[in-house]
Amino acid sequence: MKEGPDIARIAALIGDPARANILSALMSGKALTATELASEAGVTVQTASAHLAKLEAGGLTAVRKSGRHKYISLAGPHVANVLEALMGLAAGQGHLRTRTGPRDVALREARVCYNHLAGARGIAMFDAMLAHGHLTQAGETLALTASGEVFVTDFGVDIAALRRARVPLCRSCLDWSARRTHLAGSLGRAMLAQMELQGWAHRQAGSRVVTFTSQGRRGFETWFGPLPSL
Repeated sequence: MKEGPDIARIAALIGDPARANILSALMSGKALTATELASEAGVTVQTASAHLAKLEAGGLTAVRKSGRHKYISLAGPHVANVLEALMGLAAGQGHLRTRTGPRDVALREARVCYNHLAGARGIAMFDAMLAHGHLTQAGETLALTASGEVFVTDFGVDIAALRRARVPLCRSCLDWSARRTHLAGSLGRAMLAQMELQGWAHRQAGSRVVTFTSQGRRGFETWFGPLPSL
């Protein structure tokens, strides 16, 4: 390909195993240090720093300083969307790095995808909101309806504040574990944050897994119905 975007360059950045592990770790939505990411990648801090420099130069990560420390995060949700899609492609082709186990089951039920809820619970929330007319979808365009505004407001989300922010309110994201859609955008982030605020769920340290309490499971089913069969 002689003209157009250089996808080979981006693919090469993601394709290195150590860099892929670094990017996967950043899908938790947390900013991590080079030392933490070196552990995730299974390389030395010096080697991780070299990989991080390439990822930053390629526009895949961002770095911010706090005192003497540097914290690395994904450059934005657009990068997370690409990574989630690639995970779905790899899973669909059977390219899994580990055998299925309890951790895998937990990831498939509920996990954080950059800053919003993914897995079976993310899909159930999206499907319920779509089925009840709270969301409308036309191709890749997703919108919150008038009834949806009432619904999310009752759930505890400040929709007016979300609309004032200059970021997309609703975005669809393809779930890697089921290759079905879940809700991203500022609304997806706010819905997960509200679940955490209500004590329904918490994120497992050092993991993307989101664990729901017994109260949270009951509350989730009241609002969004049972989990789909995946």
